[in-house]
Amino acid sequence: MKLEQIYTGCLSQGAYYIESNGEAVVIDPLREVRPYITRAEKDGAKIKYVLETHFHADFVSGHIDLAQKTGAQIVFGPTAKPGFDALVAVDGQVLKVGDVSLTVLHTPGHTMESTCYLLSDEQGEQVGIFTGDTLFIGDVGRPDLAQKVSDELTQEKLAGYLFDSLRDKIMPLADEIIVYPAHGAGSACGKNMSKETTDTLGSQKASNYALRADMSKEEFVKEVTHGLTPPPAYFPENVLMNIRGYESIDTVLDRGTHALEPAAFEAAANETDAVMIDTRDAESFAKGFVPNSINIGINGSFAPWVGTLIPDIKQNILLITDPGREEEAVTRLARVGYDRTIGYLKGGIDAWVKAGKEVDRIESVSPQQMKDRLESDPSNLVLDVRKTSEFESEHVIGAENMPLDYVNEHLAQIDKTKTYFVHCAGGYRSMIFNSILKARGYDNLIDVKGGFAAIKESGKLAVSNYVCPSTLL
Repeated sequence: MKLEQIYTGCLSQGAYYIESNGEAVVIDPLREVRPYITRAEKDGAKIKYVLETHFHADFVSGHIDLAQKTGAQIVFGPTAKPGFDALVAVDGQVLKVGDVSLTVLHTPGHTMESTCYLLSDEQGEQVGIFTGDTLFIGDVGRPDLAQKVSDELTQEKLAGYLFDSLRDKIMPLADEIIVYPAHGAGSACGKNMSKETTDTLGSQKASNYALRADMSKEEFVKEVTHGLTPPPAYFPENVLMNIRGYESIDTVLDRGTHALEPAAFEAAANETDAVMIDTRDAESFAKGFVPNSINIGINGSFAPWVGTLIPDIKQNILLITDPGREEEAVTRLARVGYDRTIGYLKGGIDAWVKAGKEVDRIESVSPQQMKDRLESDPSNLVLDVRKTSEFESEHVIGAENMPLDYVNEHLAQIDKTKTYFVHCAGGYRSMIFNSILKARGYDNLIDVKGGFAAIKESGKLAVSNYVCPSTLL
């Protein structure tokens, strides 16, 4: 048997490939399915099943394309109602893959159709469990994402189901079994996940707060629901795409990788409702960019931030990238359901400049420069765009917190007549924030290089005492 975790850092997502005796299974695949097909071809194997642990909210799964391209059967757990051909398995059903097997364990709580798959090896020994968003390393799935499915589903009721699922289906299993979750630290599907992406079940029983043996259901519900913040707006849209189906990734790539000369790019920007997204790093963007473009760097959590900040999943998008990264950007947008990329700037920003087009800039200063200018003009303000949990843990004394996640709701709070020094943790989010406001006519925003980390290290400004955060959302 071969077992491989295929982890995608920008989404904090783990897909899995298992092969045995010429048959293979893929669990929770990403939208671009060619890597899984290539992997199976290398092994001389046929992909028999595509197993889905639930209808994902944070990304669009590749289950439909993978099934169409390979003939594999899509499998969901009990109660799932997909809008396409799939096997809706029953609790306890055994799926054979070569000489190994996977047992369906219905574990409602994160969602009602949530299901784990228990892997038994060639000798019939239980060796691993693929837990989806039911059990993470250090955490469990948040129980508030499925509330919109039914008026009767509350996060407290879902948390109660999750308590029962963990105690009845997972915790009785052997300590030696390896836990293979769908996500790690950085995902918004849980609030306090570990950076580790696998662990033994015994270790989790000993260390995961949600698996305490002496925990009552009431205590579990209270702790699991504490510290939750509203999920990103694109989550429900991704769920619907995963339930109903979607365009082939091939179609999305063909449309999105359309090269546009500067004049054609400018015309497309003026004649459509497209958002221009510049995927370069923050420092390069600040030095010169296409006016009204938004900076969301591809080297960070690119797709989740697009999903968080662009409300309409059907929004037309034009890309400015470093040359050679156009297809990567289109693919990563498609992973979260943003399929309407309509082209990119051929030659990138250099071509724009050579064509004599207007260029905009954002001022960026060091912590020392920030301190000097705050002292020379006390009316200047400090704006911290990190999450509330980060801000409450530690912040610059006197700073105002305005999380990037909710920038669209907070615009009215920013005074266009005042100057703001804007920072996040390291500089990625603050440049996104500044570019969004710059495109909307706010000209008095100054970025702080290196963010809070650089400010704290410099010792130039007073910082609050550190408080350990109770949630990472």
